Amino acid sequence: MTDNNDRTVTDTHSLLVGYLLWIFGFLGAHRFYFGRPISGTVYLFTLGLLGIGWLVDLFLMPRLERQADYSYAAGPINYTVVWILLVFLGLLGLHRFYLGKPWTGLLYLLTCGVFLLGVIYDWWTINDQISEENLHYQAV
Repeated sequence: MTDNNDRTVTDTHSLLVGYLLWIFGFLGAHRFYFGRPISGTVYLFTLGLLGIGWLVDLFLMPRLERQADYSYAAGPINYTVVWILLVFLGLLGLHRFYLGKPWTGLLYLLTCGVFLLGVIYDWWTINDQISEENLHYQAV
């Protein structure tokens, strides 16, 4: 797919997953998924800006998804798979194994996600980690 400036746009994030995470959006999950960790954290501590931001995001979701598609590199590592593993099994480090990082995956497994701090770190940085790995695969 190309945009008006003939740049290639890759489909890295799923709008459907964004809407499913929006259900828990007052905790900022959809914002983290679309690569917006600062606003995701604000939503987490303010319950989605007291619900107002959460409702507004219902209409902003396509834009958030489009911006994530522009911002992150596509490749063999699927963003949605990593996010599902992180959200539901982050303490076990399965997302790290999927990313090809077995040593940190094992560390997460033995320490409950390095006492949850590693999981929080990954919520902030996992999109960039995936993009970096995908770019590495493209370069090889």
